[in-house]
Amino acid sequence: MSEITIYHNPRCSKSRQTLAILEEKGIQPDIILYLENTPDAATLADLISKLGITPRELLRKGEEAYKTNNLKDDSLTNEEIIDYMVKFPKLIERPIVVNGDKAKLGRPPEQVEEIL
Repeated sequence: MSEITIYHNPRCSKSRQTLAILEEKGIQPDIILYLENTPDAATLADLISKLGITPRELLRKGEEAYKTNNLKDDSLTNEEIIDYMVKFPKLIERPIVVNGDKAKLGRPPEQVEEIL
């Protein structure tokens, strides 16, 4: 098992570019296809903590589920936002690369090099 994990969507160009950066460095990460194997609330909370951001900052605001569930509502708690991401994994910004207790969003893809 690799020490490095990527939460990956192969249909996303940023996700593919991030995976390519890892592979160019000789890293064979554990690949989690998060749309098929959605992380549970505790895992998402841990990822958000490692990223050093709020749950709201991990939301993809252009997704239909963001609009239909009125997720711009500031009264939603962090737990509620995480629950929506579990229910609608397309809401999770991607890719997320994890190395031990650190994580980075691959936006831009080169940003993940900071934790390698």
